[in-house]
Amino acid sequence: MRDGNSTPPSGLAGDQASEGAPAPTAPGSRDAAGEPGSVHVILSPDRTTIVLSGEVDADLGPDLAQATTDAEQAGVPIEIDAHHVTFMDSSGVAFLARLAMRTPHRVRLLHVPPTVQFLLEVTRIGELLDVVEDAPPAG
Repeated sequence: MRDGNSTPPSGLAGDQASEGAPAPTAPGSRDAAGEPGSVHVILSPDRTTIVLSGEVDADLGPDLAQATTDAEQAGVPIEIDAHHVTFMDSSGVAFLARLAMRTPHRVRLLHVPPTVQFLLEVTRIGELLDVVEDAPPAG
């Protein structure tokens, strides 16, 4: 699993001059490998918020599975904040589908970046979720 402190095979953290290193795929990318993904679960009495960021891919599989378990056990409505997602593959799509199918409340997806919106449309998973453009003010 990658993290912000991992040393690439070339030996030096942040060394992008290594042979065969891919070029950054998006303007503003931190490095050639992309931003490591993360999953944070915030439990409150009235909802569970799952914050996704960086690259949501197979490396996050165990974290996504744990987030699903935590959210299911809480038994309250689930919101997913995707504002800082830079990439999502089928692991992320499967996570969203699993949550949508296994929880009694409709899952709300907040702050959806264009790359995730595209996946929701292509896979039709967006039909199982409530995609919210702007989150309502707290309180």
